[in-house]
Amino acid sequence: MSNNPESPNTGTTRIVAGETAKPKRRRTVEIALAVGLVLLIGAGAAVASAVSQNNNQAAPAPATTPAAELKLGYFSNVTHGPALVGISKGIIAKELGETKLSTQVFNAGPAAIEALNAGAIDATYIGPNPAINSYVKSNGESISIIAGAASGGAQLVVKPEINSAADLKGKILSSPQLGGTQDVALRAWLGAQGFKTNVDGSGDVNINPTENAQSLKLFQDGKLDGAWLPEPWASRLVLEAGAKVLVDEKDLWEKGDFTTTILIVNKKFAAEHPETVKALLKGHVESVNWLNSASAAEKASTINAVLKDTAGKPLPANVIERALQNIKFTTDPLAGTYKKLLDDGVKAGTTKQADINGIFDLRTLNEVEGKKTSAAGLGQD
Repeated sequence: MSNNPESPNTGTTRIVAGETAKPKRRRTVEIALAVGLVLLIGAGAAVASAVSQNNNQAAPAPATTPAAELKLGYFSNVTHGPALVGISKGIIAKELGETKLSTQVFNAGPAAIEALNAGAIDATYIGPNPAINSYVKSNGESISIIAGAASGGAQLVVKPEINSAADLKGKILSSPQLGGTQDVALRAWLGAQGFKTNVDGSGDVNINPTENAQSLKLFQDGKLDGAWLPEPWASRLVLEAGAKVLVDEKDLWEKGDFTTTILIVNKKFAAEHPETVKALLKGHVESVNWLNSASAAEKASTINAVLKDTAGKPLPANVIERALQNIKFTTDPLAGTYKKLLDDGVKAGTTKQADINGIFDLRTLNEVEGKKTSAAGLGQD
């Protein structure tokens, strides 16, 4: 029923001067009927008003319960330190209580997004560009960014004989996956240097999206001229394969701050299980705080133990030391950088221009931390 229900069609009673007595009696009946109709209409209007008021009241919120299981994705990268620490030290599991924690390791963002959209995972640590792309493609229905995790820790590393952007013409470079955060950063930077690149790998510079471990091997075998990679892979190419840094991504951003890793959640899961999302965020915040208070040695050994389990062997001490020096762990997703991230994705050809207002929901993070992290006008905080 609408807020202004349409009145029933009651008609009118017409009284004409000079009628005979018989019609007068009929007029009395008609008047009585009219009065009755008025009373009925009044009663109906009262009922309609009551129903309208009820309809205007907010519908009761759907019942929510903690999830029986939380399926969490992350990458075997140092830039995913909060996940590595939170999982290995049992911090996240402790906060989840009776909710079972299941985890899945990914190589890059687009694969994690595909799993999230398919329901294979409920939340994941990921780079910002795949999250933006998912939000745009789903018209804002797929994910919410609920926290930051890491800033920094991504570089373009190349063969020693490459000394400038001009030397890259005709060369072969790699990124973790097409449409991933480092892939977009590489394509956007090359475009700013005047190079044309295509998503099929062709162009002035050839970009072949490749798994990180394969990029290392291909570079060692001389089949790759460089790669834009997150840590620890940039450090591995430098220290294990003789690469050098051509571009440190922090030099491309104001104050050197750019988002490498964030925490996102499936919107439907968050709506159904807000208590579980809050518990996840509590564990996440505690993990970030641990990373920022632990000694360098303790931090390196904890992360290395997880990398040994997920990648088969730990990193050399000099590699993990270099990697950690390039990363800042933070719960702030740096929302003010997202319009540029979207623009870079559009220029790279991996996403389309869109309105990303609403992509952030930082309310629970702010509740857990007791401070205000801004969504920069792109969502709730």
